[in-house]
Amino acid sequence: MALSRIWSGFILVAIFVAGIKCFFFGQTEIFNWMIIGKAGDPGNPLNVDGVIETCWTAVNICLKLIGIMALFMGFMSIAERAGGIRVLSRVIGPFFAKLFPDVPKGHPATGHMVMNFSANLLGLDNAATPFGLKAMESLQELNPSKDTASNAQIMFLCLHASGLTLIPVSIIAIRASLNSANPTEIFIPCMIATFVATIAAMLIVSFKQKINVLQPIILSWVLGLSAVIAMMVLYLTSLSAAGLQSFSGILSNGLLLLIFFLIVAGAVYKKIDVFDAFIDGAKGGFETSVRIIPFLVGMLIAISLLRTSGTFDMIINALKAVCTFLNVDSRFIDGIPTALIRPLSGGGARGMMVDTITTHGADSFAGRLSSILQGSSDTTFYVIAVYFGAVNVKNTRYAIGAMLLADLVGIITAISLAYLFFG
Repeated sequence: MALSRIWSGFILVAIFVAGIKCFFFGQTEIFNWMIIGKAGDPGNPLNVDGVIETCWTAVNICLKLIGIMALFMGFMSIAERAGGIRVLSRVIGPFFAKLFPDVPKGHPATGHMVMNFSANLLGLDNAATPFGLKAMESLQELNPSKDTASNAQIMFLCLHASGLTLIPVSIIAIRASLNSANPTEIFIPCMIATFVATIAAMLIVSFKQKINVLQPIILSWVLGLSAVIAMMVLYLTSLSAAGLQSFSGILSNGLLLLIFFLIVAGAVYKKIDVFDAFIDGAKGGFETSVRIIPFLVGMLIAISLLRTSGTFDMIINALKAVCTFLNVDSRFIDGIPTALIRPLSGGGARGMMVDTITTHGADSFAGRLSSILQGSSDTTFYVIAVYFGAVNVKNTRYAIGAMLLADLVGIITAISLAYLFFG
């Protein structure tokens, strides 16, 4: 119901704003841009795709996802048959047993969630989605009410949407391509912001679900992860931009190849029909990719209407007016568009970050802040549409509110860090 109201609100507000602009301010082309506009067209004032083009974009995303889903779900199927997921579940089980009390000990969902979090941590977006969808399907098997989000599903998605990433390589690469004097300088602020957002997500959902986060096992895992991240940060800060990118490629892609090797080697050792297991899993990847198309189309057209109607611009201008009135430093406002679009569209937020850097400079305060905001969270509404859509959950309960609150913590942290490091 919450998702339905938000989706309806997006569309109603966007059309209302566009109507006012058309009939009272003489912007007679706005309806055309909202429906048939294309980013890059001459005269397109916001350089944003309209509804028709957005529908194709949504389907194109899912078509591209089919091959990736088939690949990773195929390997997941091999790992399940060989018992690798059970082994992973036993290793992480003590921690997850406290954080996900409704998930039975040794259940495959634990291993799937670990694979998802690991892929996110290493910036492997293409791998994280299939692992995450597989985790949602496993958690759905335990869900007593199939059309309502379970506690475990909400906890998992909130942690996933917080977007904990070790190295924001794509952001660093964009900054380097836009002539930043020091493209890696946002690395530590990004790491801190996304880590804080993840801890906030865990605390928010734990409070709602009455989970005691002060239990020794939870504390030891959180503190241990914090120590590992701190040591990694210390090492990575000693590397050059080229060294950082090289290390990231070796770590993320090398680890992925190692996972493939271990899965196949374990399956051969267990005398599993490896290729047959892969095909079974790949079929599930195809079916899942097709099933999420309606949910993704619905969410992206609502976001497109908001953007093409100029609603975001109105919000930004209002924030600047408030800061001017209160005599508050308004430099952070120029980076806010990235934060506002980030929960709605990863590509849109990336484009907004590039636009901010192009307009103000890669090493300007706004350019640095926009980069940190881009790396401080994931695309909340995309996650909601795809992951809940994949398992046909209609009632998301408090998931959206918890995710947006964690996003807000990440945004506030990112702004604070920008002033601390670059202010």
